[in-house]
Amino acid sequence: MERTLVLIKPDGVERKLMGEIISIYEKKGFEISAMKLARPTVEVAKEHYYEHRNKVFYNELVDYITGGYVCALIIEGENVIDAVRKINGETDPLKAEAGSIRGRFALSKAENCVHSSDSKESAEREIKIWFPEMPQL
Repeated sequence: MERTLVLIKPDGVERKLMGEIISIYEKKGFEISAMKLARPTVEVAKEHYYEHRNKVFYNELVDYITGGYVCALIIEGENVIDAVRKINGETDPLKAEAGSIRGRFALSKAENCVHSSDSKESAEREIKIWFPEMPQL
């Protein structure tokens, strides 16, 4: 069984989309094994976006994710990483499939409601950041 990290970002939380977004993953048969609502610290945000640290938009990412509450989820299931990324849709809502989460709810490339891990390695790294109390695989 594979697991991934999903964040419902501040725009999704503020717009009261958490329940609807979570139900999409559950209706696909995935298991939510951990969930928390948190206001990320700058330290957590910098660690989460570490691979983008040298990009021009890095500070904007950190400011955005620390600007409100996020709902962090560990989701488990067969091929969950690839499936969740497909469910979420392209980062740019103009390129996202209409039925995807971003196709339905994203307001812009920056305010796109959700984040999910892109690999098993990223998932485990991100789970350690957001759920340090959870057993590691």
